[in-house]
Amino acid sequence: MTTSLIIQIIIGIGSVLLGYILSGQLHLGKRRRLLAKAELEAEKLKKDLLFQAKEENIKLQENFNRRVIEKEKHLSKKEDQIRKKFNEAENRIRSKEAAVKNQLRQNKENHKRLESRARVIDQKAAFYKKELQTIEKTKKEHLEKLIQVSNLSVEEIEKELREQLKENVQDEAEKYYSDAIEEAKLSVEKEAQKIIINTIQRVGVEEAIEKSVTVFHLESDQIKGRIIGREGRNIRALEEVTGVDLVIDDTPEAILLSCFDPVRREIARESLSRLVNDGRIHPARIEDVVKKVTKNIENQIIEYGKRTVIDLNIHGVHPELIRYIGRMRFRSSYGQNLLHHSKEVSRLCGIMAAELGLNVKQAKRAGLLHDVGKVPETENELSHALLGMKWAEKYGESEVVCNAIGAHHDEIEMTNSIAPIVQVCDAISGARPGARSQLQENYLQRLKELEDVCYTFGGVTKAYAIHAGRELRVFVESNEVDDQQTHELSASLSRKIQSEMTYPGHIKVTVIRETRSINTAK
Repeated sequence: MTTSLIIQIIIGIGSVLLGYILSGQLHLGKRRRLLAKAELEAEKLKKDLLFQAKEENIKLQENFNRRVIEKEKHLSKKEDQIRKKFNEAENRIRSKEAAVKNQLRQNKENHKRLESRARVIDQKAAFYKKELQTIEKTKKEHLEKLIQVSNLSVEEIEKELREQLKENVQDEAEKYYSDAIEEAKLSVEKEAQKIIINTIQRVGVEEAIEKSVTVFHLESDQIKGRIIGREGRNIRALEEVTGVDLVIDDTPEAILLSCFDPVRREIARESLSRLVNDGRIHPARIEDVVKKVTKNIENQIIEYGKRTVIDLNIHGVHPELIRYIGRMRFRSSYGQNLLHHSKEVSRLCGIMAAELGLNVKQAKRAGLLHDVGKVPETENELSHALLGMKWAEKYGESEVVCNAIGAHHDEIEMTNSIAPIVQVCDAISGARPGARSQLQENYLQRLKELEDVCYTFGGVTKAYAIHAGRELRVFVESNEVDDQQTHELSASLSRKIQSEMTYPGHIKVTVIRETRSINTAK
């Protein structure tokens, strides 16, 4: 590149000088001076260009050497990486080869062991086969001897042997069953009682029984006429709008409100109270007041439901289920307010689930919703447990909660551990003293029926229902009933009571057999 530039410059200068010479415009001396000057300048320019060319050549050489060094370094790095990868691959191959060799060695050892076991098994099989042939031969000989001795056929002998074997197995099974029951009672009952007692002690509840309001009290009997109205138009309007029957009789200062739906009964009571306090009672006013009271009661129902789920720290309940929960505030079961009962069952379920290490949130949720099927707005043929389960499924509750609701009265099979907890806590809440009202006649009748069931079994001399019907003490004749039959009688009594009678909670059946020997010293 530098040499070509010098040649081009020399050619340019020569062409200029040649032009001057050929033109004939310069003198000879001047031409010589110009030529000498041009030669000097050309020489100087040549030196400069040569110097520049040397410098450029040195720089190019340095750049070339630097690039060569960088490439050598790069190649060295690549070579190191390739060598490293090759070493790693070689190590992996060696480790795999060692593992394969180890596996082959183990397979050979296992194969040897299996062959040894197979030989032992073959020897045992041959031995057992020989023994089986001997047994079959002995069996045939014994059968022939038995036939000769007893003159019985083979079928008759087998039948007799089966009967004897059946009796022996039944006796052993009953004995084993009794021993297992006693052992389970010693280990399980104590722990279960401990959990239940701790659960009950940790929940403080009211013992007062809240009853539905069915009687509306008046300040005087004169108000009855105003409520009835001219030709009964006021009372007819009130009954038609509220759906509640008003019974006005000779009872002083009282009106009876009769309706199956407790919410309607509450709407009628509140509307009647407002109308009496206001003094203006006529059909138009009645309709207006009932509409306002109905809206107010519906808002109260939703508020009761929201407050309940917030108090119990239960989240994500469908708005319709919240409304059903609020309706439980106006419903009672055996004199026990349904919402208070459900809240109590929810708390008991949460505590018991925590004691057993189960899901506390699911247990509380199932406990709160277990009786939600008792507040339908229209009549339904399903039981309250199955109806509540249907609603829970409809409004997105989990499978565990739905099964616990439907199974708490054993109408469907329990499929999880929460279901029996709900059933137990429901019984605890209902069986608590003062929780439910019960007529004395019904109570005495239930105790008498419990005692009468016992006398249907042979050998029973006396039977007593104690602890408010929670325990049954049965005394048997020691000459007619032995110890084994005592266990059988206790189990049979429990099964019969469970299948034939209706009762809250559980009934403990205790069968007592004693032997007395009495003598007189003279």
